[in-house]
Amino acid sequence: MRPTCASIVVRSFVTVIRPYHTMKRLVILSPNWLGDAVMALPAIADVRRAAPDASITIAARSAIAPLFQLVPEIDQTLVLSPPASMRDVARWPALGDELAGGGFDTALLLPNSMHAAILAARAGIPERWGYRTGWRGRLLTRAIPRPSGVHQVESYRQLVRALGYPNGSSEPHVSVPPEAREAATRLLMDDGWDGRTPLVALAPGAAYGGAKRWPAESFGELAAALIADGVGCAMVGSAADAGTASAVERAFSSRAKGARLHNLVGRTDLPALAGCFTLCRTLVTNDSGAMHVAAAAGVRVTAVFGPTDDTATRPLGDAHAVITHPVWCRPCMLRECPLDHQCMRGIGVGAVLASARRTL
Repeated sequence: MRPTCASIVVRSFVTVIRPYHTMKRLVILSPNWLGDAVMALPAIADVRRAAPDASITIAARSAIAPLFQLVPEIDQTLVLSPPASMRDVARWPALGDELAGGGFDTALLLPNSMHAAILAARAGIPERWGYRTGWRGRLLTRAIPRPSGVHQVESYRQLVRALGYPNGSSEPHVSVPPEAREAATRLLMDDGWDGRTPLVALAPGAAYGGAKRWPAESFGELAAALIADGVGCAMVGSAADAGTASAVERAFSSRAKGARLHNLVGRTDLPALAGCFTLCRTLVTNDSGAMHVAAAAGVRVTAVFGPTDDTATRPLGDAHAVITHPVWCRPCMLRECPLDHQCMRGIGVGAVLASARRTL
């Protein structure tokens, strides 16, 4: 018998509300980049708000997992091993073992990779939800068409909305515990901060590649100008940013004889990094994970964008400023610039300094 209009409507309605009734133990596979993980937080909050009684576990790589200590919506964090490469065939039979023992009835895949879909499928998780990308649609029980041309935050929000979870605020938020703020305070005071001088955080690194980095000379000149204003500067970043931080220090020292630049690069975990941001008036940064963590912690950001698309990954909210230099080739999305890096070199220190001063 041909279905009636009423039966079609009922089926559609049941499909939308099904997650609220069947989902008891959800595992969310986190994005693998820090900035992307922060931008996924509004979507995670949407799920938690709509399913308050469900147990929610985040499965994340070791570098990202500490972020979720700052996210009250999460019940548990599961640290995943690095993904097995195509050459590492000996590890493929074990894919899914880390998730298999969790008793999960549902997996929400935020990464769009085939690896994430295989992980959930081999774990035997009955419901596997995510975007239909590449060839992984057959591995998903609910495969949603992926949107294009939207901010990354909106991409994650559209996924959970299509699964039946109404969207709330689009701005990511983390909750920084007192112990994280205290750890950051100790680090800064051990490095000579008096606890009174206003601070500006500087994040001169970027994980994606050198093309995303505003020149170290520019960061050094900026820090010297801020310190001349009576403002302290604290550099932050991962251990991988140590070389960039050293270059900034050299540029700074040549302009600010005898002045001190606090260098916390490689000395903070993610909670302490967020704690450091809450002690600062503002952050000046490249397009980076630190940029998103600071914005989510409620700190105003001045972000310098070059090869990446600011319309897709800029920090959301009216408190933040994005500075770009118009050149024909941006956003090229390249890791290293094959030309003259004018998209970044063309951004003057004066413009960034003026933006930072407005947020002090």
